[in-house]
Amino acid sequence: MAMKDYSDEFKADAVALYESTPGATYKSIAADLGINRATLREWVLRDRERRGAAAPSAGGTPAAQAGQTASSADPDERIRQLEARVAELEASERKLATERDILRKAAKYFAGGDQLVSRFQFVADHRDAYGVKRLCEVLGLNRSSYYKWLSGRKARASRQSEDRLLAERIREVHDESGGAYGSPRVTAELRAKGLRINEKRVARIMRTFSITGIRLRRRVRTTVPDPAASQVPDLFQRDFTATEPGRKYMGDITYLPLAGREFLYLATVLDCFSRKVVGWSIADHMRTGLVADALQMAASTRGGLDGAVFHSDHGAQYGSRAFADLCDQLGVTRSMGSVGTSADNAACESFHASLKRETLQGARDYGDAGTCRRTVFAWLARYNTRRRHSANGHLSPNEYERRHHAAKLTLAA
Repeated sequence: MAMKDYSDEFKADAVALYESTPGATYKSIAADLGINRATLREWVLRDRERRGAAAPSAGGTPAAQAGQTASSADPDERIRQLEARVAELEASERKLATERDILRKAAKYFAGGDQLVSRFQFVADHRDAYGVKRLCEVLGLNRSSYYKWLSGRKARASRQSEDRLLAERIREVHDESGGAYGSPRVTAELRAKGLRINEKRVARIMRTFSITGIRLRRRVRTTVPDPAASQVPDLFQRDFTATEPGRKYMGDITYLPLAGREFLYLATVLDCFSRKVVGWSIADHMRTGLVADALQMAASTRGGLDGAVFHSDHGAQYGSRAFADLCDQLGVTRSMGSVGTSADNAACESFHASLKRETLQGARDYGDAGTCRRTVFAWLARYNTRRRHSANGHLSPNEYERRHHAAKLTLAA
């Protein structure tokens, strides 16, 4: 269910996202935010009017050593024996020189790793100069394996061509995700576009063409327990699933690094059924108001939270009297994990790790506060409407809930 009453913070962030996105249209930004195009346009025009701005248009081995020379008093026999030995040594030297030459030329083939395919290719490229037998001996190859590889050259070239075409499609999906998607989500996106493919092939091509997702950064602790807070039971017991939307929620706080070692802080509320972000708030502090604003947004998004369970860690904000009063007012039952155990709120921890991995993309910070707020706001909105989630069978949270409601209506009929 979409929000009926949008907070001033949400409206301001939506306008800022539209104004700061090059080439943006009302339709594309509204789709990302899950709101009506006309509603976004009204907010933008109202903001421009307030600011007094006019609205613009939209080898082998050496030869064996000869036996000992038989003792002979005949000088001619001795000379013949020495000449034969010299000829043998010269042949061995020529063989060693050839092997050194082969290995020097092979080095460029193995620059990216000594792979069997690279050695086969080297033999194919130099067989006229050195011969297949000598090359295979020097490189430690079985000749029958080389000829088998050679016979499959046409089929291999065809597969390589197909892989290059597929790599282009993978790169498009990867770029659309902001460089965040790994092979599982890329596979799901390609399947949604009608392509029959398995994840192992996608992963192989991504490795071959150096297409990689974004890796996690080191966490910073934001949970500070309040020793004076009343005891709240753990009603989740690490079960972060739900059979229906609107029954179980979970929340947490994470830091957002800025330039100059400053921070903003983000509080979120997730629905355990679909992992949808139903509430969030960004501020330059970690007071109780931060988590309270996120919970109130969740109530507005869902049209109420009466009867729901909200799970969090033992942060002082969640254990405060003010937050407990707000939960009572909204009809929410509180649940808390064990002190000092991140696994008791693992789903939220994972969500925040994904958010920062995909928005920072390896950077140390977001820069200024305005850029940080716009970047995170855009990601949160797109997360609900477009980002595929592994817990939802690689469907976005909104699509997962839509299919669930449609299935219920079908059963009721």
